[in-house]
Amino acid sequence: MRSSSFYASYQTQHQAKGKAKARVMPLRIAHRRSAAPKTKDRRTRATTTRREARREAAAGRCSSSGLPRSGSSTPMESSPTRSSSSSLSLPPSPSDRQGRLTTTQLEQLRVEQEVYGIYRLFHGVAPHTRSFMVELWRDKHIEFLARGLKQLGPSYHVLDANRPWLCYWIIHSITLMGESVNSELEDNVVQFLSHCEDKNGGYGGGPGQMPHLATTYAAVNTLITLGSEMSLSSIHRENMLKFLLQMKDSSGAFRMHNGGEIDVRACYTAISVASILNVLDDELVTDLGNYILSCQTYEGGIAGEPGSEAHGGYTFCGLATMILINEVDKLDLPSLVDWVASRQGVECGFQGRVNKLVDGCYSFWQGGVLALAQRLLPIVHKQLESSFISGVQASAECKKSCNFTAGETGQDENLCRAGTSHPDNEGEKLSDFGFSSIGRQTECGPLFHSIALQQYILLCSQVLEGGFRDKPGKQRDFYHSCYCLSGLSVSQYSWSKDDGEPPLTSAVLGPYTNLLEPVHPLYNVVLHKYYKSHEFFSTL
Repeated sequence: MRSSSFYASYQTQHQAKGKAKARVMPLRIAHRRSAAPKTKDRRTRATTTRREARREAAAGRCSSSGLPRSGSSTPMESSPTRSSSSSLSLPPSPSDRQGRLTTTQLEQLRVEQEVYGIYRLFHGVAPHTRSFMVELWRDKHIEFLARGLKQLGPSYHVLDANRPWLCYWIIHSITLMGESVNSELEDNVVQFLSHCEDKNGGYGGGPGQMPHLATTYAAVNTLITLGSEMSLSSIHRENMLKFLLQMKDSSGAFRMHNGGEIDVRACYTAISVASILNVLDDELVTDLGNYILSCQTYEGGIAGEPGSEAHGGYTFCGLATMILINEVDKLDLPSLVDWVASRQGVECGFQGRVNKLVDGCYSFWQGGVLALAQRLLPIVHKQLESSFISGVQASAECKKSCNFTAGETGQDENLCRAGTSHPDNEGEKLSDFGFSSIGRQTECGPLFHSIALQQYILLCSQVLEGGFRDKPGKQRDFYHSCYCLSGLSVSQYSWSKDDGEPPLTSAVLGPYTNLLEPVHPLYNVVLHKYYKSHEFFSTL
């Protein structure tokens, strides 16, 4: 029996600080009656290191290394939820050190204190109550999402050019939980997106708006998630290919729209759409891999454009693009994996960049990268081996130049003849790489702390009235609901060797009813919907 008094207390202490005043719809946005809502201003944050904040904080807080601790026999043993509550010590209050800490450090400590309070409560309750706290509130989430498809309030007028995204975020989230929209609503969505499609190819942010690669990606993923013959056949593939070729830049990359910016996000959305619609060709791929490679930074992650800072969203886009065009071995994968794994912080969730706060949406953007990397470990190992060989050879050359004999250098001739080979995918069409990638088995567990990530999503991002948020203290929204649920799915299936294979109960935090549908990590569409679309477009 659930304790109503506990539930009321838990809601009072840890629910979202503000409720959405009105509900909106991607198909129709109500007339503006109020001022635009305040948005997050991250540019005011200082750029001092996150590591400094951790050194300043007291020892003993709830933490996660980003990888399971050595010696753990189960994922839960290395999760903070297994620690004794008496071992947790309160992080220092931001107000106690305000004169000595930067803005970034103060914000970091505030977030850690909020998360610590939730985890401390979690540790202090009875086991049956603990199970209740990490339950996925499906009915509440579906209710919140379904309202958004019917009518959106005036505060959503700022997203007027993003209505295909609203369709995708909501419908993908509903499908992840094993539900679907009714036929009438599906017809309305298909008709609405048809009005967003430009006569020359691509989809705009709304009817009459210019075609844009981001909203094209969202519209195509929505129609594939709906999965009916009507929705799939509504996509005009020939015009789409023409639009994608028009967005191709001489550098090999893509522009977001006519005269728009060039970045890794544009590259991913173009290639993802071309791949899933089975129109990917050599002209689209020309020089693209070299552009993505130029965006990988010294940190290991991938930036939006050459010379910028490594970012979780762009790292996902860059890695997924390189897999889809079969050039992933050009990237420095060991350093990329190391950078992403290091972004799982003390709160157990992921940050998007070094020295930034945890954010629930990176549960997918960073978790999805590591889910893809699990299937690339043979290439990772070859790159590490090649790096070691290069080091041995360089050392041997140095010793030879100093008149050392071959025996004195310790050089192994067989080792020196070894090298890195490209993936053996000869004979496959470009559009087949997205399909073949999910057929690769993974022989290891997740490259991140999957149970700890699920803990952050369910305890810190989940809002009990429905929906998900960035972090405690923030409001729920459709974007974070989509990517928190996507990250939760990636985490749950991270121990499965084959895509779509049901995970063991030990890999799912909370009751097994929390289990979501598996996603295709390259496109972020539910796996069985992808299979249906692949079969449909392969026959055209």
